[in-house]
Amino acid sequence: MSTNNLRLSPALSLKRATVEKTGEFSGYGSVFDVVDSYGEKVAPGAFSETLRERGSKGIKMLWQHSAAEPIGTWTELREDEYGLFVKGQIELETRRGRDAHALLKSGALDGLSIGFVPKKSLVDEESGLVTLSEIDLWEISLVTFAANSAAMVQAVKSIETKTDLEKLLRGSGLSRSAAKAVCHGGYPALRNADGADPEKTDQLVAEIRRRQDELKSIIRKSN
Repeated sequence: MSTNNLRLSPALSLKRATVEKTGEFSGYGSVFDVVDSYGEKVAPGAFSETLRERGSKGIKMLWQHSAAEPIGTWTELREDEYGLFVKGQIELETRRGRDAHALLKSGALDGLSIGFVPKKSLVDEESGLVTLSEIDLWEISLVTFAANSAAMVQAVKSIETKTDLEKLLRGSGLSRSAAKAVCHGGYPALRNADGADPEKTDQLVAEIRRRQDELKSIIRKSN
């Protein structure tokens, strides 16, 4: 299986996680039947085949989805009624591992995101909702945001429709209504949205522009 087809999930909050002084932590890498910002949800049992084939040792623990930065190992991966339960051991002998451990304990880092290849899915023709029924799981990363810079660059370069742009904006943390407003009317439309707060709107526009500048810088470096 080529990693060129690897997809990244939106980040999942690690607020349910426990973090030990030894570097051991646990949480959930994915939650079942919750629709994400891309209009997809993971069905119970979606990970069963890949976990049977690879086991916890066959799934990499990465930092921000970077294949060059493994930061530990997964000691337990299993499905339960809630989702994909994960338990891992951060390698504290590495600088990045120590950094990740400190950030987890302080709460500055609280995200998990999976890198996977969808194998089986079902699309609801009426709603467009995609249900992922079988996933080929490659890695689970500790992340700050929904995707790393390389993934965001790829998403920006693949925008062809307003729907693509809306998904990207929502994946970056905007609400559905804010993303739709930007897609259909640009920044001015945010001010006319129902219940819009002028001060919050200005803050949101400033944040969007900041992210645009960051993406432009990243894209220039990647070309």
